[in-house]
Amino acid sequence: MNTPPNPNQNHLLAALTADELECIAPYLELVALKQGQILYESGSELQHVYFPTTAIVSLHYVTESGASSDIAGVGHEGVVGISLFMGSTTTPSRAIVYAGGYGYRLTARLLMQEFHRAGGIQHLLLRYTQTLMTQVSQTAVCNRHHSVEQQLCRWLLLTLDRLPSNELTLTQELIASMIGVRREGITEAAGHLQQAEFIHYRRGHITVLDRSGLESRVCECYGVVKNEFNHLLSDVRHRQELFSTSGG
Repeated sequence: MNTPPNPNQNHLLAALTADELECIAPYLELVALKQGQILYESGSELQHVYFPTTAIVSLHYVTESGASSDIAGVGHEGVVGISLFMGSTTTPSRAIVYAGGYGYRLTARLLMQEFHRAGGIQHLLLRYTQTLMTQVSQTAVCNRHHSVEQQLCRWLLLTLDRLPSNELTLTQELIASMIGVRREGITEAAGHLQQAEFIHYRRGHITVLDRSGLESRVCECYGVVKNEFNHLLSDVRHRQELFSTSGG
C-alpha cells in the first residue's frame, strides 16, 4: 500500500521547526510530476520552487546546438530552483523530471519572503546548495575522466539512493541524454553490467540485481557525492533532534 504524500518525505521540509513549517504549509501545493515533464527551461524566469518527495528531477545544461547532459539530480533530499535564493530569477539549466512521482510546489515570492527572515529555511537552503554544488562539480569531473560504464554505475546508484525500490523505468535513449553520451555507449555499458548479472534490462525497465556489483565498478565520484548527501542528512537529523529536545 502506497504511503500518502507528506511534506516530511522531503528532507529539507522535514527539518523545519513546527513554526517554520507553519509559515509555508498552507501554501505548499502537492503536484504530480510526470516523467519527461519540464519544470523550467534554461533562461526562463522562475515562478516556483519544487521540493520533490518521490519524484527525481534532472538539471540539464543545454548547448546552443540543442545537445544537453545531466549536471545534477534532485530528489527527496533537496529543492529545485536554487537560483532564486542565490540572487537570480532565472537559471542557466533546464529542469526535467526523469523519475515520476510527487513533490510540493511553493511560489518564488513566498520562498524569498521566508528566506529573507534569515531563519531555519535560509540555513537549510544554503546548506543544501553546498551539497548540490559538490554534485555538479563531481559530475563534470566524472564526465571528463571516467568511462561510460563508470558514469552509468554512478548514475544508477545515485538514482537508487532516491528511490524506495531497486527498479527503474528508463529507456536507453533517456539515460544516454542524461549522461550526455551516444545511445550505443549506453547499450554497450548496460550490456556489460547485465552480463555480470548486476542488472537486468528489458524494454525500458532496469532491475538492479546486485548493488554491491555496481559499487565495485563505479568510480570514486559516487562516493564523494554520497558522502556529501550523508553529511547533509546528518545535519538535518541533528537539527531535528535539537528542536525535538528543546520542544521547539
